[in-house]
Amino acid sequence: MVNKFLEYLEFEKRYSKHTIVSYKTDLLQFDVYLSVLFEVGIEEATHVMIRSWMVTLVESGISSRTINRKKSTLQVFYKYLKAKVLIEESPMQKVVAPKVEKRLPHYVKRQDMESLFSEVEFTNDFSGSRDRLILELFYSTGMRLSELVELKEGSVLEDSIKVVGKRNKERMIPITGVMRGKIIDYIRFKRNDFPGSTQSLFVTDKGEKLYQKFVYRKVKHYLSLVTSQSKKSPHVLRHTFATHMLDNGAELNGIKEMLGHASLSATQVYTHNSIEKLKNVYKQAHPRS
Repeated sequence: MVNKFLEYLEFEKRYSKHTIVSYKTDLLQFDVYLSVLFEVGIEEATHVMIRSWMVTLVESGISSRTINRKKSTLQVFYKYLKAKVLIEESPMQKVVAPKVEKRLPHYVKRQDMESLFSEVEFTNDFSGSRDRLILELFYSTGMRLSELVELKEGSVLEDSIKVVGKRNKERMIPITGVMRGKIIDYIRFKRNDFPGSTQSLFVTDKGEKLYQKFVYRKVKHYLSLVTSQSKKSPHVLRHTFATHMLDNGAELNGIKEMLGHASLSATQVYTHNSIEKLKNVYKQAHPRS
């Protein structure tokens, strides 16, 4: 039953492999819990059993954010079972998840990003050109790590770049002529060093398709040269792009489209950083603050 559900997510809903693995892990964990404590199958679970599992997760120290993700997995799963007439009602209707504390997205300060591109030295060869371009694309487009890894040479158009986001949704992100020129320069390095390489835009030092851990390590290394903040990842650069765009007057709807968010509520989290800045300005400048 779980396998059929996962196939449904992959082939009909077009979920990413990462999301499907996450769903599978959550469902198998819950299935083991049910079989050990209640000796029932996952399709027989009641809201009481689900609440019991969530209490166990809380007591084991798992964060409310992770528990809410697991709750979401069960909601989608039981909705699927009901649609297939395998259960009469979803047990999730009576389940309330713990409240999640809102966390402001981490981002790199503007002066640190300027230092990254003006003071850090990148070698004038294939690897240096690639590393710098990866950082610049993250910061200038806000694309996801998975989207950057899957870029093809043909993804680069005259004044935009085509990315394939969640659920295989394509979107166009504008790029400047300068950025396009840097991409073309990098491709020249790439073709010179690896004439028979894949059509993937980014490749490793051996000419093979880039993978996510490789990019993560590169981003962490270069950000460590300009900032001491604890979080240094491609996703932090995505947050940095959105925050700096908003700070410079970009409309929220425009940022939403570039980030590929399904709803505006997902983008609104970036307004909190701007509000916090406004509060500090108010406290410093207003005589009655």
